[in-house]
Amino acid sequence: MSSRTLLPICCFILLFLSYAGYSQPASKAKPKEKYNYLLYLPKDYSATKASYPLIIYLHGGSQRGNDLTKLKTYGLPQQVDKGKDFQFIIASPQCPDGKFWSTDNWFEPLYDELTTKYRVDPKRIYLTGISIGGYGTWQTAVAYPDKFAAIVPLCGGCDDSTQVCTIKHVPIWTFHGTADNVIPINETEQLVKRLEQCGGRVKFTRLENEGHGIQYLYEDKSIYDWLLQQHK
Repeated sequence: MSSRTLLPICCFILLFLSYAGYSQPASKAKPKEKYNYLLYLPKDYSATKASYPLIIYLHGGSQRGNDLTKLKTYGLPQQVDKGKDFQFIIASPQCPDGKFWSTDNWFEPLYDELTTKYRVDPKRIYLTGISIGGYGTWQTAVAYPDKFAAIVPLCGGCDDSTQVCTIKHVPIWTFHGTADNVIPINETEQLVKRLEQCGGRVKFTRLENEGHGIQYLYEDKSIYDWLLQQHK
């Protein structure tokens, strides 16, 4: 077999293995692991005694590792790094190399620490993520359906769509590009279809002719305005 033939086959195998990792379901039974994270507090946090809404942001695959500065490449950490002000607490955990958001039970340690150390409004906790972070958003919400006031998954999916109706009460705004050749749009479409069938509160924005790189959406104020309108 020629090297020309082997290369596409190897690429397909790597893509399949990566995709399989994306789609492992989140589970409370998995080992608890404390992931390092970036934290943003609103500018007036120390001057008040008020509780604040919390957004947990899950990055994509290229930002995995043990270097938190990698998270500033795009998304919410990049917006914070550029000096943008937000009226909510932002926690941006980092998934270790070789893992996916479904590998460990990272959520419970993070949730417990944030709600203990900081003045988090438990009725306004939101979750968003892109690519494997989009998968993580769907999967974590399904695993903890009573924790979130709303979620915003970008170009993600969830392998077990039969469980997605457990979050039919959670407001969801999801985005996916029609030309995404990394994670096909039908990954989101099947979740939206099932949610619609069971009366879910889902809003789906199809991005015509857009590929996988839709991280620019985190520069859009309308997403944050929408999140802040959602309360448990």
